[in-house]
Amino acid sequence: MTDLLTPIQAALDLPQTPPTFTETGALPSTFAVTDLASASIGAAGQAVAQLIQQQTGRLPSVTVDRRLASFWFSSSIRPVGWQVPPLWDPVAGDYASADGWIRLHTNAPHHRAAAERVLGKVADRADMASKVTAWNAAELEQAIVDAGGCAAQMRSWQAWQTHPQGRAVNAEALVQRRTFDTLSDKPWFGSVARPLAGVKVLDLTRVLAGPAASRFLAGLGADVLRIDSPSWNEPGVVPEMTLGKRCARLDLKSTEGRQLFESLLKDADILFHGYRADALEQLGYSADELQRLAPGLIDASLNAYGWSGPWRNRRGFDSLVQMSSGIADAGMAWQQANKPVPLPLQALDHATGYLLAASAIQALSERLKTGRGGSTRLSLARTAKLLVEAGQVPKQPALRAEAPNDQGLVVEQTAWGPAHRLLAPLSISGTPLQWDLPAGELGSHRPQW
Repeated sequence: MTDLLTPIQAALDLPQTPPTFTETGALPSTFAVTDLASASIGAAGQAVAQLIQQQTGRLPSVTVDRRLASFWFSSSIRPVGWQVPPLWDPVAGDYASADGWIRLHTNAPHHRAAAERVLGKVADRADMASKVTAWNAAELEQAIVDAGGCAAQMRSWQAWQTHPQGRAVNAEALVQRRTFDTLSDKPWFGSVARPLAGVKVLDLTRVLAGPAASRFLAGLGADVLRIDSPSWNEPGVVPEMTLGKRCARLDLKSTEGRQLFESLLKDADILFHGYRADALEQLGYSADELQRLAPGLIDASLNAYGWSGPWRNRRGFDSLVQMSSGIADAGMAWQQANKPVPLPLQALDHATGYLLAASAIQALSERLKTGRGGSTRLSLARTAKLLVEAGQVPKQPALRAEAPNDQGLVVEQTAWGPAHRLLAPLSISGTPLQWDLPAGELGSHRPQW
């Protein structure tokens, strides 16, 4: 197994003792994707074990099922009699430009509109492909970004090392942590079985990374309230990512929405957000203002391209970071393909999510010891560096097919109909990962604790 765990443990101040890893097989990639899944989930489990030891004096054992970890990095839900909507907009994807490859991310309607403002309206992929071929990749990337859209030119790892943003993110820590002087005297209401019982998590994140973090905390007993804007929807990921959460809508640009948000924040223990670097600041919620509103708050955030450098505020997603940072280019060379070959799933999102969860739990442990609030920041691009620097791996045996329906699956009555949910990939002795609420629609609850 590639050693991805040691740098993760070092970044989180976790003991260097490894969890137990079971099962074999890997996701097909030139990079150690299954190892990344197992190490990031294992680190989150270790953070839980440390919290339990701190509060009870007993250190639980932590075991990660590598096979299940890989599946959870893709999808943990298997609908029965219904289907999850497509993950991708019909014209999202990789296109050949005049001088290389570019990926367009058009899942959100306003992001597709931005691409079409630059390229013109398109009916389908063939129409888009014919328009992209006239552009140089770097110029098109910049034009779409300037129009408020999302695109990424395919770069090699070597090119990313000399790019101003590549240099900036490579100089950042994997997990950036800060402690505040603001104090909270809230005690631990948890137990070995539900270590995060009584912990209120306000989740402003979307898509995969942040929601994976809050889903993990919900499985340990946290009260997770997800907040989306009135118009936002992401039907392709909602059944996967709303497990264990209540979901409400608020307009943080309206007076009423801000008042409601601030009243929720006052009672929150952890705030997850995944906006661009200065988005909350522009709404008036700087790190210091958040501590004033909620003394002792754990402020946990992530973004796509890092927290310094010229792209710190650039919109981005896992698939775009894979293009920018050399991952898709390395995959193309590995497979001797004639087009970009990304990772087999959105591994940067999921791994960053579990690392965000681990760092939030570490900050909670710190607050229980000292009373002090804290912040933690991660980025998809910095997680990409972790994966690439672990090195390319020889071909490994593929994962076995999934378990039959009578083994390794839990029945869940979701908002859309019955589904099977895979068993959790992580076992913590005495602490079962279990979710009290099934997956539900965005906006299906009121914005209240």
